[in-house]
Amino acid sequence: MTEIKFYENVADELLKFVVIISKTQNKYVFCKHKNRDTWEIPGGHRESGENIMDAAKRELYEETGALEFTIKPVCVYSVTAPDNYNNGEESFGMLFFADIKHFEKELHSEIERIVLMDELPKKLTYPNIQPHLMEEAKKRGIFMKC
Repeated sequence: MTEIKFYENVADELLKFVVIISKTQNKYVFCKHKNRDTWEIPGGHRESGENIMDAAKRELYEETGALEFTIKPVCVYSVTAPDNYNNGEESFGMLFFADIKHFEKELHSEIERIVLMDELPKKLTYPNIQPHLMEEAKKRGIFMKC
């Protein structure tokens, strides 16, 4: 069973990935990877030596083509899963919220396309994680209004 926990902060070196709940025109932004038939919230892994905010900005651009946006941290979260990911150990990431004002015309990454939706899509890439992240952000009042 996948376990999700939320924290105010942890040691910076523990943060391995970012997830950016994003909105534009008061709709959520979801991505479809070229090799999957599911949807996901923009995000990815932090590169070696990269500041966590810079990782979030880079991933947001790479996965959505966002050129003009505001972004802010929401909280730290962790995932512990019994599968082979991270050997079943607790792994940490930072959850962000972004309000996107302007997109590049074309995507230049592994993302095939983005969609704008009012709620979570039915076919999620990470169905045991993404709904919990959205719910926690809502509890914190982060993106009730952009």
